[in-house]
Amino acid sequence: MACALALSAGCSGGGGGTGDEPSGKESRSSGAASTPSAAPAKGSVKVVKILTTGLKTPWGLAPLPGGDLLVSSRDTGKILRIDADSGKKTEVGSVPGVEPGGEGGLMGLAVPPDGAQAGKMVYAYFTSASDNRIVRMVYDDKKEPGDQLGAPDTILKGIPKSEIHNGGRIAFGPDKMLYAGTGDSGDGDLAQDKKSLGGKILRMTPEGEPAGHGNPEPDSVVYSWGHRNVQGLDWDRENRLWASEFGQDTWDELNLIEPGKNYGWPDAEGKSDDKRFRNPVEQWHTDVASPSGLAVAKGSVWMAGLRGERLWRIPLKGAEPAAAPQAFLKGKYGRLRTVVADHGTGGGDGLWLVTSETDGRGSPEKGDDRILRLKVR
Repeated sequence: MACALALSAGCSGGGGGTGDEPSGKESRSSGAASTPSAAPAKGSVKVVKILTTGLKTPWGLAPLPGGDLLVSSRDTGKILRIDADSGKKTEVGSVPGVEPGGEGGLMGLAVPPDGAQAGKMVYAYFTSASDNRIVRMVYDDKKEPGDQLGAPDTILKGIPKSEIHNGGRIAFGPDKMLYAGTGDSGDGDLAQDKKSLGGKILRMTPEGEPAGHGNPEPDSVVYSWGHRNVQGLDWDRENRLWASEFGQDTWDELNLIEPGKNYGWPDAEGKSDDKRFRNPVEQWHTDVASPSGLAVAKGSVWMAGLRGERLWRIPLKGAEPAAAPQAFLKGKYGRLRTVVADHGTGGGDGLWLVTSETDGRGSPEKGDDRILRLKVR
């Protein structure tokens, strides 16, 4: 794969698709609160470093205090620590109970951002024999490599599983609650069933209990519903929650998430005139997106595309797009799975980007899969 270091942008394209992410490649400032400042209409991306190579089915990525990274392997169930300077890989351990299959396996990772557990506890979302679930494990990097994880403590179980649409992203919000994006497991009706954990965004305490105040129903972890397959979650500087979502045949979505709102699936895909549903802020044809990870940096949402093999930038003005989306890295590194803000690079102008060529739907080449360090504006 070519490793061009500076790339200019293009806008969204059209086309259709038959699923989330079929195989194949194309190629390889400030303002008043009432008047939010807009991100520049045009941005840029520079690949400043290929941090590490040779990863197998990487999925989740979680920065540790100090800057190093934890990355999960979907199909092996292992978690690796990546040195943020040298790229050296150290096996942390394997998560017991992971049963990979199709799109399922060991997926999202999260590390408590502060407090006594910062860097000492790892949360993981994975597919088991019976369901998708979220566990937490004590992490002790003073122990021998491969034996640094404690026994998993299951904090939430019963998320529907399937060969497809398992969701999998978890993240701690500014409110210190844990959020999870789930999928409908191929059964769209679950997304509209508030008693099901499938096709939802969930909000819970670090112990896995309903977050109470702020949730639509105090005794439920369900935060929003009507989702097909959510795999990207992040917050902007005003603490608004953004989520990326796989469409089916026509439209992938970027959504601004509000508690208690219905995002339409399976009755609506993309923008709809049905007033019962929240419309996406932006939408893309599935062949240019199939979005997984999402991060907010430099006033823009950055969205990783699997089938689209590109990184999308959506500049924001408050809760609205400031300009048309831009596409970067088109076909340069293949399928893109996860993107995370790198707050340690250049005063917060960086991103970590994880490729996904070894997941069974790519065309892996020597060095795949990789973690890239990006400088963006």
